[in-house]
Amino acid sequence: MRLPLHCALPLLGAVLLLIALTSLYSGAMPLTMNDTWLALWGYGDPTHQLVIWQIRLPRSLMAMAVGALLALSGAVLQGLFRNPLADPGIIGVSGGAALGAGLAIVLLPTLPLPWLTLGSTTMLAFIGGMLTTLLVYRLGRGPFGTSMAMMLLAGVAVGAIAFSVLGLLNYVADDEQLRDLSLWQMGSLAGASWQRVALTLLMATLFWGWSQRQAGSLNALLLGEPEARHLGVAVEHLKRQAILLCALAVGIAVAAAGMIGFIGLMVPHLVRLISGPDYRRLLPLSALGGALLLLCADLLARAIAPPAEVPVGLITALLGAPFFLWLLHQQRGGRP
Repeated sequence: MRLPLHCALPLLGAVLLLIALTSLYSGAMPLTMNDTWLALWGYGDPTHQLVIWQIRLPRSLMAMAVGALLALSGAVLQGLFRNPLADPGIIGVSGGAALGAGLAIVLLPTLPLPWLTLGSTTMLAFIGGMLTTLLVYRLGRGPFGTSMAMMLLAGVAVGAIAFSVLGLLNYVADDEQLRDLSLWQMGSLAGASWQRVALTLLMATLFWGWSQRQAGSLNALLLGEPEARHLGVAVEHLKRQAILLCALAVGIAVAAAGMIGFIGLMVPHLVRLISGPDYRRLLPLSALGGALLLLCADLLARAIAPPAEVPVGLITALLGAPFFLWLLHQQRGGRP
């Protein structure tokens, strides 16, 4: 049974608000609901205010923004490739971002450039993701336009090269660098700050606005590229915009929170089961679903072994890998 947008949207929004409030008073320092409300309005214990405003609130907001970015990117790329197995990592942005972060963690501390060390992991992760995506896009270009199959192959190859170089960085890193690199690759929201919240929320808002304006074109593209052209869609322009914006969105998400996989794969597919393939419904529901999934994963990561935190990327991988296997089973018609 498919829910109409006017039912599904408020329902997901209400659940997201409930989980967001739960994340504010859950953690290593347990707070009551009354303590949380007082701290949110600037009253009560100063320690509670510090925990809410400097740690938990930015972390929850960044989880929602990063989850929305990853889910929207997955929905758009699955439309471009016309394949529910498509994922933001398919265009190489994750591998490039990981390589950029690895270079920042392992090599920059050894260089006499102290001005580069400020935010170098975030900056180089973003630059690495963008450069990798531009390379994949260039390799996918041909005399007859952009070949999505060629982009897929190029993304796999470039991603393999990036992760090979990252493996070499793991080999030469010292113990402290290796730990930092490993934690970043597993994904974490522990480094949330208001600067990162502002960046991810701004990108999520801009990306959602663009994708909503292109919902009709993405619907037409589902029919096939020739049919979309006959309907007046500038297919090559749409591909170019979508690929670059997805790279920008995922690059910012990965730079802010590390490697968090499977959200772009799971959420759009689950939303299609609820509301159908129409992008006018799929995009807003995917944004809310991605925010909700990552927020729940982060809440679970903090609750498993307090006061320690399990990297949130491990939680999403444990959820996403079985889902991916199930999706593969569905794609082959459920044959054993």
